[in-house]
Amino acid sequence: MVLTGDSFSSSSFVIELGKFQVETVQSVSGLQLEQDVVEVRRVSPSGELLTSKQSSARRTGEITITRGADKSTAFTDWIKATLVNADLDAPRQNITIALKDARKQTVRRIHLSNAWASRWEGPSMGATGSGADAEQVTITYEDITVE
Repeated sequence: MVLTGDSFSSSSFVIELGKFQVETVQSVSGLQLEQDVVEVRRVSPSGELLTSKQSSARRTGEITITRGADKSTAFTDWIKATLVNADLDAPRQNITIALKDARKQTVRRIHLSNAWASRWEGPSMGATGSGADAEQVTITYEDITVE
Protein backbone atom coordinates (compact mmCIF):
# COMPACT_ATOMS: atom_id res chain seq x y z
CA MET A 1 0.00 0.00 0.00
CA VAL A 2 1.34 3.44 -0.93
CA LEU A 3 0.03 6.67 0.53
CA THR A 4 0.34 9.79 -1.57
CA GLY A 5 -0.09 13.34 -0.38
CA ASP A 6 0.23 12.41 3.28
CA SER A 7 3.25 13.30 5.34
CA PHE A 8 4.31 10.57 7.73
CA SER A 9 7.59 10.83 9.52
CA SER A 10 8.81 7.62 11.04
CA SER A 11 12.26 8.90 11.92
CA SER A 12 13.42 8.85 15.49
CA PHE A 13 16.22 10.38 17.54
CA VAL A 14 18.28 8.18 19.82
CA ILE A 15 20.60 9.48 22.54
CA GLU A 16 23.86 7.65 23.11
CA LEU A 17 26.08 8.16 26.15
CA GLY A 18 29.48 6.71 25.37
CA LYS A 19 28.93 3.60 23.27
CA PHE A 20 25.49 2.82 24.67
CA GLN A 21 22.09 3.80 23.32
CA VAL A 22 20.23 5.07 26.37
CA GLU A 23 17.00 6.67 25.18
CA THR A 24 14.75 7.40 22.21
CA VAL A 25 13.45 10.96 22.45
CA GLN A 26 10.47 12.74 20.92
CA SER A 27 12.34 15.59 19.26
CA VAL A 28 15.62 17.46 19.00
CA SER A 29 15.71 21.12 18.03
CA GLY A 30 18.30 23.82 17.67
CA LEU A 31 21.01 21.75 16.00
CA GLN A 32 23.36 24.16 14.29
CA LEU A 33 27.01 24.52 13.49
CA GLU A 34 28.50 28.01 13.74
CA GLN A 35 31.95 29.49 13.52
CA ASP A 36 33.21 32.90 14.52
CA VAL A 37 34.36 35.00 11.61
CA VAL A 38 37.41 37.22 11.91
CA GLU A 39 37.83 40.23 9.65
CA VAL A 40 41.42 40.67 8.47
CA ARG A 41 42.56 44.00 7.04
CA ARG A 42 45.79 44.49 5.15
CA VAL A 43 47.29 46.86 2.68
CA SER A 44 48.20 45.71 -0.82
CA PRO A 45 51.60 46.56 -2.39
CA SER A 46 49.83 49.36 -4.29
CA GLY A 47 48.51 50.88 -1.05
CA GLU A 48 44.92 49.65 -1.42
CA LEU A 49 43.11 48.54 1.76
CA LEU A 50 42.01 44.90 1.45
CA THR A 51 39.52 43.29 3.79
CA SER A 52 38.91 39.55 3.96
CA LYS A 53 37.03 37.25 6.29
CA GLN A 54 38.40 34.06 7.74
CA SER A 55 36.81 31.42 9.85
CA SER A 56 37.91 31.16 13.45
CA ALA A 57 36.96 28.92 16.36
CA ARG A 58 33.63 27.15 16.46
CA ARG A 59 31.08 28.51 18.88
CA THR A 60 29.55 26.53 21.68
CA GLY A 61 25.97 25.56 21.00
CA GLU A 62 22.76 24.42 22.57
CA ILE A 63 20.09 21.94 21.57
CA THR A 64 16.75 21.20 23.15
CA ILE A 65 15.64 17.62 23.62
CA THR A 66 12.00 16.76 24.28
CA ARG A 67 11.66 13.57 26.29
CA GLY A 68 8.49 11.53 26.56
CA ALA A 69 7.21 9.13 29.21
CA ASP A 70 9.83 6.45 28.46
CA LYS A 71 12.81 8.09 30.18
CA SER A 72 15.99 6.13 30.76
CA THR A 73 17.58 6.08 34.19
CA ALA A 74 21.10 6.59 32.78
CA PHE A 75 20.21 9.75 30.85
CA THR A 76 18.07 11.11 33.70
CA ASP A 77 20.88 10.57 36.21
CA TRP A 78 23.37 12.32 33.92
CA ILE A 79 20.99 15.30 33.49
CA LYS A 80 20.51 15.58 37.25
CA ALA A 81 24.25 15.34 37.94
CA THR A 82 25.13 18.09 35.46
CA LEU A 83 22.36 20.42 36.63
CA VAL A 84 23.28 20.04 40.30
CA ASN A 85 27.01 20.50 39.60
CA ALA A 86 26.67 23.41 37.20
CA ASP A 87 30.27 24.51 37.74
CA LEU A 88 33.37 23.66 35.74
CA ASP A 89 33.65 20.30 37.50
CA ALA A 90 30.29 19.13 36.17
CA PRO A 91 30.38 15.65 34.63
CA ARG A 92 30.62 16.69 30.98
CA GLN A 93 30.40 13.92 28.50
CA ASN A 94 30.45 13.34 24.78
CA ILE A 95 26.92 12.63 23.58
CA THR A 96 25.78 11.29 20.23
CA ILE A 97 22.37 11.87 18.71
CA ALA A 98 21.58 9.27 16.09
CA LEU A 99 18.82 9.91 13.56
CA LYS A 100 17.18 6.60 12.66
CA ASP A 101 14.92 5.93 9.67
CA ALA A 102 11.75 3.83 9.58
CA ARG A 103 13.83 0.63 9.41
CA LYS A 104 15.76 1.72 12.55
CA GLN A 105 18.93 2.24 10.48
CA THR A 106 21.14 5.16 11.47
CA VAL A 107 21.10 7.79 8.71
CA ARG A 108 22.99 10.58 10.50
CA ARG A 109 25.03 10.91 13.67
CA ILE A 110 25.61 14.16 15.52
CA HIS A 111 28.42 14.10 18.07
CA LEU A 112 28.36 16.74 20.82
CA SER A 113 31.70 17.14 22.61
CA ASN A 114 31.97 18.09 26.29
CA ALA A 115 28.21 18.37 26.69
CA TRP A 116 26.22 19.11 29.82
CA ALA A 117 22.58 19.74 30.73
CA SER A 118 22.18 23.47 31.25
CA ARG A 119 18.38 23.75 31.61
CA TRP A 120 15.46 21.52 32.49
CA GLU A 121 11.79 22.31 31.92
CA GLY A 122 9.27 20.04 33.58
CA PRO A 123 6.14 18.59 32.09
CA SER A 124 3.18 20.86 31.40
CA MET A 125 0.38 20.52 33.87
CA GLY A 126 -2.99 21.14 32.31
CA ALA A 127 -6.59 20.03 32.51
CA THR A 128 -6.44 18.35 29.11
CA GLY A 129 -3.75 15.92 30.18
CA SER A 130 -2.01 15.92 26.81
CA GLY A 131 1.77 16.02 26.95
CA ALA A 132 1.82 15.72 30.72
CA ASP A 133 4.85 13.42 30.65
CA ALA A 134 6.94 15.44 28.20
CA GLU A 135 9.88 17.44 29.51
CA GLN A 136 12.54 19.50 27.79
CA VAL A 137 16.25 19.49 28.48
CA THR A 138 18.71 21.99 27.03
CA ILE A 139 22.10 20.49 26.34
CA THR A 140 25.07 22.84 25.94
CA TYR A 141 28.13 21.57 24.11
CA GLU A 142 31.59 22.83 23.18
CA ASP A 143 31.87 21.30 19.71
CA ILE A 144 29.67 19.50 17.20
CA THR A 145 30.56 17.02 14.47
CA VAL A 146 28.02 15.71 11.95
CA GLU A 147 28.57 12.49 10.03
